[in-house]
Amino acid sequence: MKAWFTRPRISRASLAVLIPVALTAGTIAVVVSLFLAETPVLDAIELNFLDLRFRTRGRIAPAPATVLAVVDEKSLGAEGRWPWPRSKFAALIDALSKDGAKVIGFDVTFAEADQNSQLALVDQFAKTVDSLAIENPQLAKFLREKRVDADNDRQLVRAIERSSATIVLGYFFHMTQGAVGYTLEKHEIERRLNGIAGSKYPLVYAEAQDGGGAPFLKSYAPQGNLDLFGNAAASNGFFTIVSDPDGRVRWSPLIIQGGEDLYPSLAVLCVWHYLGKPQLAVHADAYGVEGVQIGDRYIPTDESGQMLINYRGPPNTFPHYSISDIIDGNLLPGTFKDKIVIVGATALGIGDIRSTPFRPVYPGPEIHATLVDNILAGDFIEKPRWSKVFDLGAIVLLAGVVGVTLPRMSALKGLLVATIATGLYVLAAYELFARSHMWLNIVYPVFAAAVTYTALTLYRYIDEERERKKVKDTFKYYVSGDVIEKVLADPGGLKLGGDEKVLTVMFSDLVGFTTYSERYPPSAVIAILSDYYNRMTEQVFANRGTLTNYIGDELMAIFGAPADVSDHARCACAAAIAMRDQREALAAEFAKIDRPPLRARTGINTGVMLVGNVGSKYRFAYTVLGDHVNLASRLEQLNRTYGTETMISEHTAELVGDEFILRELDLVRVKGREKALRIFELVGNAATTLPPRHEEMLKRYVQAISAYRQLRWPEAQDLFDQCQVLWPGDGPSRLMAERCGLFQQHPPEHWDGAFEHLTK
Repeated sequence: MKAWFTRPRISRASLAVLIPVALTAGTIAVVVSLFLAETPVLDAIELNFLDLRFRTRGRIAPAPATVLAVVDEKSLGAEGRWPWPRSKFAALIDALSKDGAKVIGFDVTFAEADQNSQLALVDQFAKTVDSLAIENPQLAKFLREKRVDADNDRQLVRAIERSSATIVLGYFFHMTQGAVGYTLEKHEIERRLNGIAGSKYPLVYAEAQDGGGAPFLKSYAPQGNLDLFGNAAASNGFFTIVSDPDGRVRWSPLIIQGGEDLYPSLAVLCVWHYLGKPQLAVHADAYGVEGVQIGDRYIPTDESGQMLINYRGPPNTFPHYSISDIIDGNLLPGTFKDKIVIVGATALGIGDIRSTPFRPVYPGPEIHATLVDNILAGDFIEKPRWSKVFDLGAIVLLAGVVGVTLPRMSALKGLLVATIATGLYVLAAYELFARSHMWLNIVYPVFAAAVTYTALTLYRYIDEERERKKVKDTFKYYVSGDVIEKVLADPGGLKLGGDEKVLTVMFSDLVGFTTYSERYPPSAVIAILSDYYNRMTEQVFANRGTLTNYIGDELMAIFGAPADVSDHARCACAAAIAMRDQREALAAEFAKIDRPPLRARTGINTGVMLVGNVGSKYRFAYTVLGDHVNLASRLEQLNRTYGTETMISEHTAELVGDEFILRELDLVRVKGREKALRIFELVGNAATTLPPRHEEMLKRYVQAISAYRQLRWPEAQDLFDQCQVLWPGDGPSRLMAERCGLFQQHPPEHWDGAFEHLTK
């Protein structure tokens, strides 16, 4: 049964389109998967690019509403070592209140009673009086007054209560049980939560979560202030800060869940009191937290309630005032009027030091000041929920641009387009950050473009290497490897035209092969020629020659092109001798299988030639043209006249020097050339040992040619005859002897020593 269905074959042109499309789609799918999986390495790089955007944008001057009162090295030197007695902070509150501060937020915790030796002494004295049963009302009143004066905690409480500024005390959350170091009893956790219960978010607008769980950051337990401080203060806000995996602080939680309630941060409560305690609420939908509302101000957060901090600059961007200067009244009156004052430590060893996008060493209290300034200014760095869709679109767009343009361009142009596209995207992302305070992902789209470019470039390289191999495998039967390499290295060179160069060209033609063609069938003729050309071509290639053509039983080769070869004349002569040796070896092999021995005539010439691609737009070949090429062909034919096998011109002889044994044959004027030319027989390599009779014949030939040119015809003829005796069958000696006899009978007129050959 004959099959009526055949599988369609995909053409190479279709594959050239489909494979880049498939590679582009594949890289997009991989990068999108990495993006959705939130790959830690790429996310970390993106965070570093965010930091770079901050540093590139530079410093932004904060509003004057927020300042810092700091425990710095100057304060420690003036007030004594840390920790200070609570009376110092009482004095600080009094001084700030007196100067008109509106809100004072503490980035420190008063979690334990003040260790006061003076109070302990008063208590010890009172116990002694009681043990002695001394009842003296005046003494009892004195002890009570001294105890009040010595109780630093009470002094701080009274300062908080009488302060005209709103006091917001700070505390922190232990986010895990491991952070505490031991297990807290349930009632202890509840007691701590009750201590801050008065400062929870009053309003929470939340929808049921898709996953069923709450989106808020959950804590293990708070570490608050002593109840006497917490009850005296207007509010208690947490100053818990969460670092990214690389240790830098870029986000700050505005909401942390403790038990069943939600609690605001120190910065939120400072702003809330500063604005007169407007409506304070948390907004959350089915996807997580949307933000925090303070009156008509709305603070966007991520899904867990964290705000991206819009840092104003490096450390000390906000004014820092030493607490010792504040207590001692060394500052100008009104310095803190209507200000939010963040109190914290910045001194080395006791300070809260963090790593931020601007600096690896950054005071923690200034982070809270930055949060306050962000909320008041409303210039939040946003990463809106739709940004994820935008980032995915950017991944597809950048990878698509590279995937579409690169297969249609050269590698360099493709790289330029890819660089411009990614550069424009990076610039747009930076401008949106600097001007619109929007954070869009840079790393994943750029990574998608880079991966796509790499994949397509690798495919192009593999495809080109496959094509190179295919071309080399196909054309190695036509031209030498040098020509192939030149074409592959510069495909633009495949055009009509060429260059003028000094080269050496060789023609080698089989002698009497037409007779063999009549005696043997075509298949045998082809087999003989194939074996012959295999051997000859190997020797051409071995001596860095380029085979340009087979014309019937003639071989043409050039030396010195397309690859530059400085000693091209020597290579051509060496190839000719090696070809002669191979013909002798081949003759011995042919004799065993009843094949005829092969002889060849070879002509070699050196000179300026036009080398390149010659032909038409439909077909062209790499070859050489010029007068010196024609001369090499004439020399090959002159071998028939002189009975020699390999003849070279004087141009070639001058270049090879003493590297070969040469015999100057004659001074000739070939048809088509006016200038006479000395011609030489290529006898062998300089290292070749000739038979003594052959060497003697060559010496006699030199004497004979000298006599011949001096018109001493009888003497020349005798010397040429001696050469034939020394080396029977020597064609040049026989020819020149006959010519001497002819010249004796018919002397030439106005002879310059050159014999003119009238046939090609």
